[in-house]
Amino acid sequence: MAETKPSARELEAIAPFFFVTDVVKAAAYYRDVLGFTYERLWGNPPRFCMPYREDIVFMLCQAEDKTRIHPNGGAEESWDAHVWVRDADHLFEEFRSKGARIAYEPLTRTLYGSREFAVRDLDGYVIAFGHNIEAKKKCRGMSFPPLQGRFGLVRQAKLREKHSVLFGFRYRFPKPA
Repeated sequence: MAETKPSARELEAIAPFFFVTDVVKAAAYYRDVLGFTYERLWGNPPRFCMPYREDIVFMLCQAEDKTRIHPNGGAEESWDAHVWVRDADHLFEEFRSKGARIAYEPLTRTLYGSREFAVRDLDGYVIAFGHNIEAKKKCRGMSFPPLQGRFGLVRQAKLREKHSVLFGFRYRFPKPA
């Protein structure tokens, strides 16, 4: 029997799952303040939403039992999710200008070489956004097209296709030519 080789990339993405008090208000915060988009709210009345921005998806589920809402995030040492970004300082300014609930302002973590900040969502979940300091130094002067994520156009097209099959929604921006 011939062995089949696994594909070069087995893991595709991860989506934190957060129980929330009010999924409509939570989705609006992710959209209006954090710059995410969502295609739909599931349920009648709404109970579930998957806001996304580039390659990042969060799953928000309205909790029947509010005791299920228990964020990990505390001080500067604990988060509920960490998102790697190109430029943490730039993103911090974007979020601050839109009224984000800041957990902590940008700081340098020498232990693991990251420049990061964190925000709290409406239910207290702490989401850190950081970039690798050395990688950022290497990328100075390079330009990146918007909405390309770190995986480029082909990766974006594959994610759009996968999300439409798995989650039942279509992206509203045009596919690359």
